[in-house]
This record gives sequence, C-alpha cells and structure tokens, in this order.
Amino acid sequence: MDSLPPANDSSPSMTPSKLGDLVPFYSSYLWNRLASLVPTSNSIFLGKFSNLYRQTFTKKRHISFPLPLPSDFPCSSTNISADTSRIYVVLEEIMADVLSNLHDIQKSLDFWQYRAEGSNARKAYFMIFERGPVAFANESTKLVRKSLSDDSAMEHLCQSSSSHMSDRMRVLMELRSALASFLAQLYVELDKRGKDLLNNPEKSLPSLLAVINQLFSNLEGSFSHLHAERKSDSSIDGSYPMPLVFDRLPEVNEEGSQWTDCELTDAINLVHKNLEKLNSYLAVMVGKHRKPRRMTLYWVRYTCGAVGLSVFSIWLLRHSSLMGSSDIENWIHDAKEATVSFFGDHVEQPLLAIRDELFDTFRKRHKGVMETEEVQLTQDSLHRMLRNFCEQTTREKVPDDASDQKMLEVVMHQYEKELVRPIQNLLNGELARGLLIQVQKLKLDIETAMLELDQILRANEINFAILAALPAFFLSLLMLTLLRTWLKQDSRAQGRGRIARIHRRLLVVEIEKRIMQYQSYIEQGRDKDAETVFGLLIYSLERLYRVVEKPAKASGEWDLVKQDLMELGRPQQQTSYKLTVIQRLVRVYDCLLPTLNRQ
Repeated sequence: MDSLPPANDSSPSMTPSKLGDLVPFYSSYLWNRLASLVPTSNSIFLGKFSNLYRQTFTKKRHISFPLPLPSDFPCSSTNISADTSRIYVVLEEIMADVLSNLHDIQKSLDFWQYRAEGSNARKAYFMIFERGPVAFANESTKLVRKSLSDDSAMEHLCQSSSSHMSDRMRVLMELRSALASFLAQLYVELDKRGKDLLNNPEKSLPSLLAVINQLFSNLEGSFSHLHAERKSDSSIDGSYPMPLVFDRLPEVNEEGSQWTDCELTDAINLVHKNLEKLNSYLAVMVGKHRKPRRMTLYWVRYTCGAVGLSVFSIWLLRHSSLMGSSDIENWIHDAKEATVSFFGDHVEQPLLAIRDELFDTFRKRHKGVMETEEVQLTQDSLHRMLRNFCEQTTREKVPDDASDQKMLEVVMHQYEKELVRPIQNLLNGELARGLLIQVQKLKLDIETAMLELDQILRANEINFAILAALPAFFLSLLMLTLLRTWLKQDSRAQGRGRIARIHRRLLVVEIEKRIMQYQSYIEQGRDKDAETVFGLLIYSLERLYRVVEKPAKASGEWDLVKQDLMELGRPQQQTSYKLTVIQRLVRVYDCLLPTLNRQ
C-alpha cells in the first residue's frame, strides 16, 4: 500500500522543479487510493459501462463476413441473455480486428513481394528514390563512396535492397501465419460450439472463454518465437517492442458450477484487454515492416511538383494586379472570348443549323438558287423552238411524240449544211437560228446542273452542321467518359465496371487456390500449414463478401451469393462441394460474370 510522504518534505524553499516532480506523484497516489476502494470482483457497473463504450466505438469496424453460428442465432433479438449478447460482441470484435490486421499485413506483404520480383535497377531505384529524402541522402553518399573505393557499388546496393525487402517479408509472413492460425482456430471452435451457445449458453460461455484464453496464449508463443529469431544484422531500424504477454484467465473447471455474472464480466473484460494489447503490438510491428507511405514513395514527384507550383506562383504573382500588371485580366478576357467563340462556332450554331434543317427544310425548298419551274420553262421553250425549226426545214408536220433528241439531230444536220457557206447563210439562211437553238440547249443544261447541285447541297446541310459540331461532341464524350468512370468507381472491386468485375473474379480464383491448397496440406498431414491456409481462406472470403455485397444487392442475387460464400467457409464441408460452389459463383451470378458473357 502506498503511503503519504511526510508533511515536512514540502518546505517553503522548494524549487519549481521539485514542485513539478511532486504533482504527478500526488496525482498517481490519489488515483491508486481511489481505485483501491473499488473491488474488482464487484465491478459489474464499470464492466457494463466499459462494454457499452466498446460497443459504441466498434460499430464502425463491424465485421462483414458472418460468424459461423446457426442461422437462427438470436444475435439481434431482445430476449437473449446479457451474457450471450456480450460474448457475441466480443467475438465480432476479435474477428473484425484480426481481419483488419491481416488486411494491413497482406497489403504490405504484396508490396514487398512485388518489389522483390523487380529487376536490380528497379531495386536500386527504390533504395535511393522511394524511401524518403533522408534515405536518399544516405544511400547516395554510400553509393558515391563505394564507387570511389570499389567497382561493385551497384551490386552492393542491390544486395542491400534484397536484404531490406526479405527481412520485412519474413516478419510479415510470420505475423500473417500466426494471425491466420488464430483466426482459423477461433472459426473452427465457433463452428463446433454454435449450437451449444444457442441451446445451453450458461455452460458453453465459460468453456468458450477458456478456449479463447488458450488461443491468446498460443498466439503469444508464436510472437515470442518471432522475437527469438530476429537477426542481429537485420535491416529493420530501431528495436522491437517488448514481447507480447497476455493476461491469463484463472483455471476453469468446466464440469463444475456455473460462473457468476461478475466472473463472466471480468473474463470478457480480460479478453477485451488482451485484444487491445494485440492491436497495440501489431500496430508497432506492422508499422516497422509496412510498405512506405504514398508520400514517402513519391516524395521526388511531390517535391518537383511543389517546386514547380512555387515557381508558377511567383510567375503568377509577377503578372497579377498586386504587382501592377494587367496581364492576368487580359488573359482571362481573351480566354473568355475564345470560349464564347468556340461555343458559338462549334456548339450553338451547328445545333441551330441542325434544328433548322430538321424543321424548316421542306418549307424552304422553293427558295433555292435554281427551281424546277424555271428549268421546265427553259425545256418547254427549247422544245417549241426545235419543233418549229424542223417543220419549216422539212416542210412536214412533226409528230407530237417526237423527242427533243431526234429534233436536235435535224437541227445539227441542217446546221452542218449551213456552215458550208457561213456568211451567205448567216444573212439569208438558218445558221443564226441554229446558233440560237444551241444557246438555248446550253442554257437548259446549265440550269439542270445547277438544279442538281442545289439539291445535293440541301441534302447535305445537316451533314455540314454535324461536321462543325464534331469538336464539341468529342469534348463532351470525353467528359462523359470521365464522369462515368468516376460514378462507377471502375478501379475498385466494389464498382460496376469491367475492372471491378475482374478484381472480384480474381478474388474467386484466390479462394479456389486456398481451398485446393488446404486440401493438399490435409492429405499430406501438414495440419499446421492447413490451419494457416484455412485462416487465409476466411480472410479471402471476407474480402469477397465485402466487395460483392453492393453489386449483388443491385442485381437481386445477394441472398444466394451470401449463402454460397458461407458454405465455402464451413470447416467440415467437403472440398468437392466447395469447388462446385466456386463454379456456380463464376458461371451463374451476374455480379461475378465477365462483361462479354452478359451481352
């Protein structure tokens, strides 16, 4: 028990530094005295308040993939016991936190594996330019020194990069394996005890808490093994945190009397405390081995962008009104005029022309350059001239059905005769009349050609208008494409586009590989590896469950897809049946079909 210090220790001559040291001492003393007045075994109110606090702040990280409990488990009913409700919340929190940590580990592991598969030049680039400005300065200095003293500077840099990546991959794979085994064991236990939790919660809750306590102990052993295997020459900066030590539940006699409400509350609070320890430990461990942040990876681009933005800002300031320049106002005015002109020439006028062509074409047909009536008058005049010429020349009546072509042959025949004596026949003969008839024929041909050209131009007015609107059309199409991509979120697995469908189908392929790998390990007797793979299978199912929920609900297939995904997570389900379910997922459901099969 803490005791108060003597009163004479605080003298008037005490310095401010000593006062500052005593303030936290007395605060700690008063808090310990207050806490000692509250018995731990009777802290029912504090336990319930703590549970309510956790339930309120863990809703945001609510698990997506359902727990392996019976479908009629009354998890949301109001008539269930408080103990069952609390243990259900605890199980949700454990699953959600483990899956979240697995996701963080898997993202970093995928990054390091991708970098490790790159070329030596790519590895060297990463070591120098993608680890921040401090690493850039250090590695550049080392590279220059090695180059001056040794010819194998680049080889040493590539070896350093490989060591840098392999150390992180090794630790992350160990963490992933430990968490996956923990998740698999918990999932299998819940699958076994689901009916007991529903039918006899008073007896099954203590045994389940004891199993969870043992799982935390096994996880602690896995992490201590990770600390023991750390190499002295590891490339990981800094030291590891202290080895993780979980709190232990007291020995439980499952065959004996039932636990009291206080004992259950203390046990649940202990599980929460262990879960918080696990999250804190993983936050430190994953933080030391995680992939670099985006700002660190692209710091060169961001630095160049910042420098360019600074230069642009200075240039913009020099041309602004703050420095007495009117360049910006003039540029804005010119840009406004250019925009208005572009809109008028390529949007407004073409659309108006198309509208006029569609609605006013037939009313404006009589206002063309050459009308059909004028051509008909010229043709009738030529016909009469040919008829009179033929009747006077041949002294015979021309039939009514005689064509202009035949009469024109008569005129040309007489015209050739008249040209033998052109001067005499020009004054006394029919030469002048033949010339006038040919002029009339030429006039008819010209008018006919103009009429046809006018009809061609009228028929293509809408085409010319559309051609003028093509620049604005392509610009609008580009903007609509960008808007569609943004609305569909095509680059994410939750989207509705082609890329999102590909991501979801790749998740199905990953699940199928996990199932086959799990069965292979079971047949080989490698139970530990099979347990790890089963945990990763649950993780993959949770990812697919989360990303397929929205598109499956949109297509009305969510209930069936959900049932199939839960069947894939059943530990006791046959592998052949699971493979059949996989084939049904990729062949039947619209939310997982490729785009081509939907047409």
